[in-house]
Amino acid sequence: MTYKITSECISCYLCQPVCPNGAIKLFNNRFWIDPHLCTNCSGSVNTVPQCQASCPTSHGCVQESTDYWESWFTTYNRFITKLRKKQDYWEKWFNFYSQKFSEKLEQRSSAK
Repeated sequence: MTYKITSECISCYLCQPVCPNGAIKLFNNRFWIDPHLCTNCSGSVNTVPQCQASCPTSHGCVQESTDYWESWFTTYNRFITKLRKKQDYWEKWFNFYSQKFSEKLEQRSSAK
């Protein structure tokens, strides 16, 4: 399984010189990883893929899945994790609008 450069890449040029196989190429001002040259840095002195280790963003260089469903569930789980981190946002939103709704109901009942 090879790695790929995602849209979260900030073009910092940190991954290109550390790739031991020279698999990271620049084409039309965008980086991409040649899947024929990428070996996940296995068989080298590196224990982790160097493109991922040198990336300053968390998802600029990720392992490319060849299985459609594995890729789908990975993306799904990443979005769910982001939504769970914003739990306080949803609670504040719910409390604010439920309070406004309650106020409107009280206004209607007192107007009758």
